[in-house]
Amino acid sequence: MLTIMKKNIMIADDHYVVRMGTAIILEGAHPDFCIDHAESFHEVLEKLNEKNYDMLILDLEMPGSTFEHMIKDIRKLQNDISILIFTSHKESQAISYLSAGANGYLNKSCEDTKIIEAVNSIFTSGYYYPQALLHEVINNDFNPSNKMTRPLDMLSEREAEIYHRLVEGNGILEISNILNIHMSTVSTHKLRIFKKLNVHSIAELVHLHNKYYS
Repeated sequence: MLTIMKKNIMIADDHYVVRMGTAIILEGAHPDFCIDHAESFHEVLEKLNEKNYDMLILDLEMPGSTFEHMIKDIRKLQNDISILIFTSHKESQAISYLSAGANGYLNKSCEDTKIIEAVNSIFTSGYYYPQALLHEVINNDFNPSNKMTRPLDMLSEREAEIYHRLVEGNGILEISNILNIHMSTVSTHKLRIFKKLNVHSIAELVHLHNKYYS
């Protein structure tokens, strides 16, 4: 097994099970790792101000998330930190985060061995691109100045579902009833969709949709 010297790792995710499960997997492979946790982006920034870290394993959907802008904020505090995006989002969204300066991108549906593989790869090679991500990189002619522009490539599966409902003209209550989720949950996803796509109204959202998919 690859031996990596003692490293300071922060696992940032708002789900306790994800944080603890990831920590257990990493500690099993690298007992010398010193692992801290954060459950919001505000807490991430606080801890980066207090301590130097070698790697940040970062969820995209935690409270306070600013999505791609998070990478820039992190680098302002610790420019040399390695950043592994660990998310349920599909790999097509990864390119914008790699463009922003992340070192790797891993989907949460992966096997536990992939977490170890990703961390090892970043520490030894400086990056980690899983096979599905390499496919996206090749198809999108990736370089650091490129950004993903198709709206659905920027959204999680649930956000894409709500996006379609909004474009179709459904209101918050209707979407809540259709998807059997709380209205507050729909509203939260709507705000995230608007923020990710840089729109401020349903009319702008429909215009953006028509531009790329009509």
